Amino acid sequence: MRLVALNRKAIACGLAAGTSLADALAIVPGLAVHDCDPVADADLLGRIADGCMRFTPMIALDGADGIMLDITGGAHIFGGERELACEVQDWLDSGQVEARLARGSSAEAAHALARFHQGDVVEERAAIRALPVAALELDSESDLGLRRAGFRTIGDVLDRPRNVIAARFGAAIIYHLERLVGALSKPVNPRRHRPSRTFRRLFAEPIANKDYAMGVLRELLDKAHASLFEEDLGARAFEARFCRVDGLTQRLYVETSLPTRDSAAIARLFDERLDGLADPLDPGFGFDSIELAISRTELLKPEQDDLEKETGQGNSLAETLDILGIRLGRNRLLRFRPHDTHIPEDAQTALFAVDTTRSFSWARAKAGEPPSRPLQLFDPPRPIAVIAEVPDGPPRRFRWQGKLRDAARYEGPERIAAEWWKSAGDPLGRDQLTRDYYRIEDTDGRRYWVFRHGLHGRETDNPNWYMHGLFA
Repeated sequence: MRLVALNRKAIACGLAAGTSLADALAIVPGLAVHDCDPVADADLLGRIADGCMRFTPMIALDGADGIMLDITGGAHIFGGERELACEVQDWLDSGQVEARLARGSSAEAAHALARFHQGDVVEERAAIRALPVAALELDSESDLGLRRAGFRTIGDVLDRPRNVIAARFGAAIIYHLERLVGALSKPVNPRRHRPSRTFRRLFAEPIANKDYAMGVLRELLDKAHASLFEEDLGARAFEARFCRVDGLTQRLYVETSLPTRDSAAIARLFDERLDGLADPLDPGFGFDSIELAISRTELLKPEQDDLEKETGQGNSLAETLDILGIRLGRNRLLRFRPHDTHIPEDAQTALFAVDTTRSFSWARAKAGEPPSRPLQLFDPPRPIAVIAEVPDGPPRRFRWQGKLRDAARYEGPERIAAEWWKSAGDPLGRDQLTRDYYRIEDTDGRRYWVFRHGLHGRETDNPNWYMHGLFA
């Protein structure tokens, strides 16, 4: 058993990560220890990162115990980089989170200074030179080789010619060194993609009334409507963030199947989402800010339905799909798209309704004619026992659901040949044999769609029969 993480008091007592628990208890007999829980640690780190969205949207996790904030171009809002760092520290202290902050001209510099530098940074270059070679975070063999060669600090390595260092210890050291001093830079990969538009409301005093918070969200939706209307845009993904004073950020996310800027319709979706939460929206000690982020936008120009209406009033089908998607889940609501094939069970493809933005045209029966395809299809088709007058004739009697049924009328056959270009391997051989379909009505008035699988005498000597669908 070894120590994994320590607070400031434990470090001040001379303990370090990696120390065995027995040695640690010998050094500090009254040491308080807790079992390591990586899952809980990751959850806490994620919640802290979400809370840092109040400072910048460019946030990335830095290992298992760090967070990287890219404050480029945004520090002036808080009065400067030093003031922003103080704001972040005060916010972390209010949530009783122990953290060590550092600012750097590059992500690697900030990372190294936060983990290996003690005290305030007066001049970044000098502070980096004073860091131990461990700040390069090389593999154990390269790190040991540097220290055995007499290199103790980053400055010792910087003072030697790069080609000499690369020839002796490998080119990877130069790569890490140049990234640390800012000669090479790698942009921060944000934990969450930057929304195309964000609307925020800050409160001088935390609010603890949930209804008032939802009212503020509606005001933000009205602002979003005005902004989108000016650019002829609609949105399809909205996220409401309720930032609590203790650092926890509660999120509500909704999607729409069509681009929209109708604030009332979007508010209804948020209400549906709120009603469906397993854990209600809890303000805790209060929300200090509420944000509305729009991550997906599309072109949406005003439309005129007819001469009596000035602009389109929305798509009732799309609104219904959006509400059902909120209640049931986006991946549980499907729409069907026609597929160009004669094989009945493959003639449509299921898509997530929220991702299907356009309507499809389906083949319709002629006026006065019965439908050629049943509403209910069985996939795979159900085998049935059939009695026919001749092997290649229509069914006269068949057994379905344990009962013999006599055919009073039939229509067919409709012959559908196999798709020869598809590979075989279907256990029913559906990709190999021809089908002869019949629409049948039994003596009780029920209607069925059955087919004989295989041409008698040409493709098989004993063709099987299948029930493929039921007409309404």
